[in-house]
Amino acid sequence: MGRGKLRIYLGAAPGVGKTYSMLSEAHRRVERGTDCVVAFVEHHGRPRTEVMLHGVEQVPRVELGYRGAVFSEMDVGAVLARRPAVALVDELAHTNVPGSRNAKRWQDVEELLAAGIDVVSTVNIQHLESLGDVVESITGVRQRETVPDEVVRRADQIELVDMSPQALRRRMAHGNIYQSDKVDAALSNYFRPGNLTALRELALLWVADRVDEYLQQYRGEHNIRSTWQARERIVVGLTGGPEGRTLIRRAARLAEKGAGGEVLAVYISRSDGLTAASPKELTVQRTLVEDLGGTFHHVIGDDVPSALLEFARGVNATQIVLGSSRRRTWQYVFGPGVGATVARESGPDLDVHIVTHEEVAKGRGLPVARGAARLGRQRIIWGWLVGVGGPVLLALTLTNVDADLGLANDMLLFLSLTVAAALLGGLLPALASAAFGSFLLNWFFTPPLHRVTIADPKNIVAIVIFVGVAVAVASVVDLAARRTHQAARLRAESEILSFLAGSVLRGETSLDALLDRVRETFAMESVALLEREDEVAPWTCAGSVGPAPVKRPEDADVDVPVGDDMALALSGRVLPAEDRRVLAAFAAQAAVVLDRQRLQEEADRARALAEGNRIRTALLAAVSHDLRTPLAAIKAAVSSLRSDDVAWSEEDEAELLAAIEEGADRLDNLVGNLLDMSRLQTGTVQPLIREVDLDEVVPMALVGVPEGSVCLDIPEALPMVRVDPGLLERAVANVVENAVKYSPEGQRVLVAASTLGERVELRVVDRGPGVPDEAKDRIFEPFQRYGDAPRGAGVGLGLAVARGFAEAMGGTLATEDTPGGGLTMVLTLTAAAGRSRPRPELPAQVTS
Repeated sequence: MGRGKLRIYLGAAPGVGKTYSMLSEAHRRVERGTDCVVAFVEHHGRPRTEVMLHGVEQVPRVELGYRGAVFSEMDVGAVLARRPAVALVDELAHTNVPGSRNAKRWQDVEELLAAGIDVVSTVNIQHLESLGDVVESITGVRQRETVPDEVVRRADQIELVDMSPQALRRRMAHGNIYQSDKVDAALSNYFRPGNLTALRELALLWVADRVDEYLQQYRGEHNIRSTWQARERIVVGLTGGPEGRTLIRRAARLAEKGAGGEVLAVYISRSDGLTAASPKELTVQRTLVEDLGGTFHHVIGDDVPSALLEFARGVNATQIVLGSSRRRTWQYVFGPGVGATVARESGPDLDVHIVTHEEVAKGRGLPVARGAARLGRQRIIWGWLVGVGGPVLLALTLTNVDADLGLANDMLLFLSLTVAAALLGGLLPALASAAFGSFLLNWFFTPPLHRVTIADPKNIVAIVIFVGVAVAVASVVDLAARRTHQAARLRAESEILSFLAGSVLRGETSLDALLDRVRETFAMESVALLEREDEVAPWTCAGSVGPAPVKRPEDADVDVPVGDDMALALSGRVLPAEDRRVLAAFAAQAAVVLDRQRLQEEADRARALAEGNRIRTALLAAVSHDLRTPLAAIKAAVSSLRSDDVAWSEEDEAELLAAIEEGADRLDNLVGNLLDMSRLQTGTVQPLIREVDLDEVVPMALVGVPEGSVCLDIPEALPMVRVDPGLLERAVANVVENAVKYSPEGQRVLVAASTLGERVELRVVDRGPGVPDEAKDRIFEPFQRYGDAPRGAGVGLGLAVARGFAEAMGGTLATEDTPGGGLTMVLTLTAAAGRSRPRPELPAQVTS
């Protein structure tokens, strides 16, 4: 008898439809003739789920007594005796009543599986044992009923029952999950949109991980090499060639496989001047990696593999992505290449990916990197080795070979070495090769041998012609290389100037980014933009990048003046004269960027002044109407009381005095909000933060609202909060008064508090007309009244003051839609440290 198969319906939260889906599967199997029974299903009073139980055989439950109450549990013995083909077992993480056959329901399921019975079960993502701490940090609720992850992972099938947070909250608001008296509390606590979104992401990621396990198992069974790896930081090595785009996209796909993946593209150029690769192609690749969410870095280094590994370890990278070499087969005689060297020296802490592409083994053509820069030290050394050592090896080879090639052929062979020396090291190694080659030809191949003299005059002419041709060829090759270098350099300069012109047209205003590009392009240690007010004033730094920037142009290795009172100062090395032309363009652009930044700051200040003028205009309008209205009522009541020609009764006097008091209260509230707004605008609010209980402050904030219009729900176990009690009371009062103002007649406003991780949320829920999404931010602006609020109902400062006070205390004030209609204000505060958070128990339905 084989082991039964386990199928699990996994949900992100209670109410997504796990039990309903399980019962739907049961009906399908029954229709196909499968012997399927309900071993244990809890419908929790949900009518639609209860209806699905009809038509499926149910095994009677066993009843157990515990602490004076009777509980019903799954009768494992009855199910084993019945021996169905499939058994439905709900709530896999459930803890059985003491005295049951097993302590946990998943252990009951293990018995059924061992007996060869297939089981279909349900579980929520928050009940997985490994996610307990994560779920508690998100929801503030510690799950007591858990199931080991391994039990769920061993399931033969796992099906995710998914539902968006908005749809689940609507289902909750319609009463399809909990009873109506529990809906508001559930929506305000466990079923908040943020909680549901986070739980949904956990479920999706967990199921995706399970899919990866299935795929790895399949590849192992079919002897397929697995390449799945979780990555955090991936470094992409770029050469400036066309394969760079393929590498960047490949690295982005690798980063998407792990949470928080990051792509860092790096181009390494040698420390001998301008960027070696085409700036145009690098700009395209830089734009691509930034569009994919990564970053681009330009690093200077003569040893490319070492510089790449140093950069990767410096940024704590875990993977390196490189392209297969574009070199042809014969070029590998000069070395193994960057990819092989990096893979060999990366060590166990770095994984190296060599990615194939369309340019593999097609050659580099005329290498732009070499033509755009002066001859490097390594190339000059190779030129001297070929120019001096090559003729020696050639002479030894020819003297040990019996074949007599003739003097003409010998000269051609020595001439080829001279040309090679010119190509590698320039003119000087070629001239040395020509002189040394002529001496060897005379000594070894011109009679009399091993003597400097030449017997045949024809040989003298031949050697002279050899020297002349060698010098001419070397000069032509060197001149062509210089012209190629100049053309490539001019092209590189034009590309850089084009980039600068494009940055002007795009309106880029980051001075630090521009200075950093200067530092990378010219391989400098630090770059600073200095300015002064006049010729006698001291220099000040307007912007700098790199360590220890200079304070004066005189202290810099290179300085480029920009007008009389500004200079670009670079330190690190002395630049050749040809680099200063491009550097001058960078300096001019830096001055333009600095001017643009200052103009932007002035524009921001102008907007702030305009906003202040708008507020003052609104204030005058408020004073002209909203403040005069209560003053007019007070004036009329006082004038009536002082009138001598009317005899007022005690009831009339009391009514007039009440009108005076009401007007004074309204006036005091309006003036208080105006003063508070003025303090917020001028930044003079200094909160006195201390630890207080919400149940000490919130009731005091409800004094000004009509009695019976607010329902207060603040748990006693709520942690203390770090706030200014006075500011908190004023903020809560303004929010509650606004909610009461817009609530329908007979509908009470709910003020409820709950804990969420290290925060405490105070939610003010009304059932009014609500606010559309496009207006939710606007209602927090000063002197804004939404909808048809009557004149005299306030100057529109209450919510603006409330948000300002909340932010001054380190909290936030945001809006949410109330399910079923209305608006919910969410005031988030910082919980006091040192006091343990409560661990409220969920209703029975939540743990299902």
